[in-house]
Amino acid sequence: MKKLDVITIGRSSVDLYGGQVGGRLEDMSSFDKYIGGSPTNMACGTARLGLKSGLITRVGDEHMGRFIREELERHGVDTEGVITDPARLTALVLLGIRDQEQFPLIFYRENCADMALCEDDIDAAFIASSKALVATGTHLSHPRTEAAVLKALTLARDSGAKTALDIDYRPNLWGLSGHGDGENRFIASDKVTAKLQSTLHLFDLIVGTEEEFHIAGGSTDTIEALRNVRKVSSATLVCKRGPMGAVAFEDAVPGSLDEGISGPGFPIEVFNVLGAGDGFMSGLLKGWVTGEDWVTSLTYANACGAFAVSRHGCTPAYPSWEELQFFLKRGIVRKDLRNDNELEQIHWSTNRRRSHGGDWSTMRVFAFDHRIQLEEIADAAGAPHSRIGPFKDLCLDAALAVADGGSGYGILCDSRLGRDALYRTAGTGLWIGHPVEWPASRPLTLEPEIGPDFGGLAEWPREHVVKVLCFYHPDDPETIKAEQEDILKRLFAACRRNRLELLLEVIPSKVGPVDDGTTAEIIRRVYEIGIYPDWWKLEPMTSHEAWAQSCNAVTENDPYIRGIVVLGLEAPEAELAASFERAARFPLVKGFAVGRTIFADAARKWLAGEIGDAEASADMAARYRRLCRIWDDARAEARLNEAEGISA
Repeated sequence: MKKLDVITIGRSSVDLYGGQVGGRLEDMSSFDKYIGGSPTNMACGTARLGLKSGLITRVGDEHMGRFIREELERHGVDTEGVITDPARLTALVLLGIRDQEQFPLIFYRENCADMALCEDDIDAAFIASSKALVATGTHLSHPRTEAAVLKALTLARDSGAKTALDIDYRPNLWGLSGHGDGENRFIASDKVTAKLQSTLHLFDLIVGTEEEFHIAGGSTDTIEALRNVRKVSSATLVCKRGPMGAVAFEDAVPGSLDEGISGPGFPIEVFNVLGAGDGFMSGLLKGWVTGEDWVTSLTYANACGAFAVSRHGCTPAYPSWEELQFFLKRGIVRKDLRNDNELEQIHWSTNRRRSHGGDWSTMRVFAFDHRIQLEEIADAAGAPHSRIGPFKDLCLDAALAVADGGSGYGILCDSRLGRDALYRTAGTGLWIGHPVEWPASRPLTLEPEIGPDFGGLAEWPREHVVKVLCFYHPDDPETIKAEQEDILKRLFAACRRNRLELLLEVIPSKVGPVDDGTTAEIIRRVYEIGIYPDWWKLEPMTSHEAWAQSCNAVTENDPYIRGIVVLGLEAPEAELAASFERAARFPLVKGFAVGRTIFADAARKWLAGEIGDAEASADMAARYRRLCRIWDDARAEARLNEAEGISA
């Protein structure tokens, strides 16, 4: 039994993608940061499709190297073969989308980390743990990296693994043109052809565009080039033909590309061709490694390539397995796939759980994002509002003490009064919720920092979850309802544009009477107007029926929702325990987000000068720890009852 399905070997980089589309790279003023490099893209692309993937490469001992490693881990890629190079920097690539034909890019790869990969980096046991090894052409361009690749290929073949080559020809990475020629895909070179042909016999699968087979086969006639490759290799040859799909040749190469094995193509609008080949290869590997026939494998590949050319970025564009299956079953609704809302929702929701890290199957959240309430407590204690920030630091201390590095813990904290605590939370492993609503506003308005165009969200770290509280009731006057829904729709769009998750909190009981169906009605309305929160934060409902209706309203609209958390409303601990017991019976409810029950007493005493920092933090930690235990016990009891067939 092998623990991995596929290992890729070669380039890894940070891609800085120009945010402005339709202009020169010289004029682009902002960039989105993604992981890149063909082997790295393929490792993530195959992992998204459900394969157990690994990568062999080198990264620098700096922020960009750690970014690549963390992103790989968030995608579920095995990083045992990722070496940290203390002497070299991680490679960078600057890319842009000028139009449908021009995609300027600059490789920053002078003495970069991944080009220092050497034979000593190749571990025989790691290679033997995989069913397949995939190499790319760039690492055959230098004696040191070539030696590493050849060692890996020999070990893979000795262990019974399949081997594949993505020709991945970039002339300037072979030293054939200058730094400004990164977009060029073909320059004839007898030297490159000879180098490639000296290794082609080592592969069971060789994949490339027509131009890439031209360099591998030493001819600009595609059929002749393929036949030249066939002379030195018995591999299955897969030739990519752009919008015409791809063809596979298992044996002799016929007189026409049309005579090869093919899968259906997907006529979609081309937005960005960069990284399309790696998406294609990810789909092809999914079929090849799992034993599908070539028609099926090429279908996967063509579809994944279609996704890649329709979106911004390389790795971020690749589909999940659920998304691919949905697309193949439903088909194309609109050719600009990035504007297909149904498809984009599945893309977002089935990939986010790997891209943000953490295990959020249990949510124990200490909420101290309160602003008005703490200002009122400070006023009553005669303390200046400037003391609220230091108190929130103590709240964070309590949260960190309880979490103690474990998973499933988080905070809600604002950036107006709690900025220092919010900044300190970065990198701690805590789930971070960050509110945007102006406290107690109805109709809903947002904190000034968000801005009238919601542009303030562009400054937020990706790990922050946008939390918005809306006092909303189905019986609201139409004017209030329309105004609040407009804000929520714009906020949702801004969150997606900035790749931020959204937690929507609704509290209908504060503005009208409620029954078992009130919250469910609100939930259905939110989905009806096109808003798909990643999280819901709901009142501690008192009946099983109310919870059942609410959970059903969520799952019938969004089967990929992260979950629901229960708010506290400053209820005493005993009341919270009872509400937890009811909510924990529903697997969709992941935990709680409670604040004043934890911090209110300590805040009053600390702001009044009656207790010190250590006592305040310890008191909150004790209360938070008890609530965590109460939730965990309630969930464990619910699971036990379910296992024993006891009705809720």
